[in-house]
Amino acid sequence: MLANLALDDYRDDAERFSEEIDREYYLHYSGRQESFEIEEIYERHAELFSRAAVEELRAAADVAEGDERRRLRYLLDFAFQGHLGQALKAETTELAQLEASLEVDAGGEPIPYRAVPVALANEPNAERRAAVESARDWLLAERLNPLHRMVLERTHELARDFGWASYRVACEELSGIDLGDVASQAREFVAATDYAYSAIADPALERAGVPALGELRRSDLPRFFRAPGLDDDFGRDDLVPAFERTLVGLGIDLGGQDNVHLDTESRPTKSSRAFCATPRVPDEVYLVISPVGGRDDYEAMFHEGGHVEHFAHVDPELPIEYRRLGDNSVTESFAFLIEHLTEDPEWLVARLGVTDPAPVVSHARAVKLVMLRRYAAKIAYELELHGAAPPLNAMPARYAELLAGSTRVEWPRESWLADVDPAFYVACYLRAWALETAWRRALRDRFGARWFESPEAGEWLRELWRQGQRLDGATLLEQALGEELDFRVMADEFVHSPV
Repeated sequence: MLANLALDDYRDDAERFSEEIDREYYLHYSGRQESFEIEEIYERHAELFSRAAVEELRAAADVAEGDERRRLRYLLDFAFQGHLGQALKAETTELAQLEASLEVDAGGEPIPYRAVPVALANEPNAERRAAVESARDWLLAERLNPLHRMVLERTHELARDFGWASYRVACEELSGIDLGDVASQAREFVAATDYAYSAIADPALERAGVPALGELRRSDLPRFFRAPGLDDDFGRDDLVPAFERTLVGLGIDLGGQDNVHLDTESRPTKSSRAFCATPRVPDEVYLVISPVGGRDDYEAMFHEGGHVEHFAHVDPELPIEYRRLGDNSVTESFAFLIEHLTEDPEWLVARLGVTDPAPVVSHARAVKLVMLRRYAAKIAYELELHGAAPPLNAMPARYAELLAGSTRVEWPRESWLADVDPAFYVACYLRAWALETAWRRALRDRFGARWFESPEAGEWLRELWRQGQRLDGATLLEQALGEELDFRVMADEFVHSPV
């Protein structure tokens, strides 16, 4: 068992590693730095992720109780995922640098690999979109998937090395989340929304100028999410000011937050996927977004802004386990909560001056249902992929089958590895959507439909945010509202609300 002094040293070193690795991720994926120097960072902190550290933390967590057990389990998860990161740092570096260097040639000007989603979102011609995605998928299959597969196979091998039957079993033990239960609830959500799916999605798809379900291709989805017909309601120049005004209503002065940094500049190698980087929680937090124009920018900005405000308000006196680690369903729920404002009719009128919010609301509702059904399929797929003996050669077809079956969108198989986040993060997203529904209902009940204009609502949120991720999502919900984490609250919003 780790001695107290050694454990304190471990926590201090974990803090230093987290700061260095998060800053490196920020610099590279924001496009500020071409190199991706994570190998050196892992080497400097190699003892954090040694086999001995993982085994000692596992033994200590097994006999600990209460708060100490929770803290040790969070550290164990950190150590094991870091062990994987250290073992795979060369492949991860090669993948990142290859992604940053590749260009997609579909005729015309070459497109940076990472900029393809932006290009698809802004391309009005469906056949051109399909050609660009096909060229991207070819690069993915030929250049990136061999590395992705090496990472997957080595990840599975390392989990078995520690005595776990599979990577799935390891993740369940480390997170404390019953992944089978999440998948079961997600499956029930899909069944509950089957009847309403086309009625909600098809009108929005038609208004966006893309095919209906059944004919829709994945290359059409970025254009659908982009919703160019709604551009007049979502001015690019108002993106940051709208976020600032929203925070002011909650009693938060973004300009006065010295710990928060916005990165909205466009750069050639900047990731098209918005993200929040947290080198020091709560003292140094970044919101990174690559604007493409329109409503999609607002969703991304407000989602990552929810993360930023959560981490920026964490109690600095909390130990690293509760400031940086724990159940990411919690921070994702706050990200979804702030993001949801961009589809709230009251907010659209009050903050953007939208005269008729109905088209925005119906579009956002359709997008969310597509995403929820997609993630329901993803968790089913990932449970198979990370099971005890997955037939890897059959998994690309299985991926395409499950995704297409749930979304009713033609789905290419090439993304069978690139569409998988580490440690079953898919479960965090699904749980977070359910948590967000509960937070939103509580805010409306307590502070009214315009809760975003209430400093008291802001204080209620800040009290939750100050806890970091000390509690897992289900426990936080039970303590805050006396409710259970249940996906039926999400299904009710689609089944029992007007179409």
